[in-house]
Amino acid sequence: MNYFVTGTDTHVGKTLISCALLHGFATRGKRVVGMKPIAAGCNNDGQNEDVLQLRAASNVEVSYELTNPYCFLPAIAPHLGAQQAGIEIQLPRIVTAYQKLAAQADVVIVEGVGGLCVPLNAQQDSADMLKALGLPVILVVGIRLGCLNHTLLTVEAINARGLLLTGWVANVIEVDMPQWEENIAALQQRIAAPLLGIVPYLRNADARVAVRQLELDRL
Repeated sequence: MNYFVTGTDTHVGKTLISCALLHGFATRGKRVVGMKPIAAGCNNDGQNEDVLQLRAASNVEVSYELTNPYCFLPAIAPHLGAQQAGIEIQLPRIVTAYQKLAAQADVVIVEGVGGLCVPLNAQQDSADMLKALGLPVILVVGIRLGCLNHTLLTVEAINARGLLLTGWVANVIEVDMPQWEENIAALQQRIAAPLLGIVPYLRNADARVAVRQLELDRL
């Protein structure tokens, strides 16, 4: 019951949906913990806001370092952040942290960074991290202009890498998007994995509200 949450782009609601999943499984009596292996954009304490939200939505207490092995100060692509910090992102370090979390929880929700093909180092990208973790994918689709192309290309990349898309969530992030329902219907026709829910536009993103729109039994 562990999942990797990726998105069609950055700022499409991965953290919102990841936290919603944590709340949903917690209400079913599960021990849940969130993880964001790589974060870009941290405060002076070396902590990231998305990571703090995941920790707040978890009911298993673990160290910050396990939740977020790599955190870079500037909000830039992770391989660039690593270069500025003078280090290289190492997948074994991430896998080890994940395994420690999985040993303590019934459900681990791992939130990716950016989209599926974001570079992590000179040779590897986010899809390589996903493959190393061996997790099924939940895709968060930001419903806005251009989402059809971004989504279908991401699904194609997931399939091409031999990864398992276990479900997707439509998150409406553009308040005035015309025919957003028709866009979601078009995606349903083209994506074999189940639609787990449609989260309407939320002026103030709240995972406890978003989880009401998800059907976890479809996973």
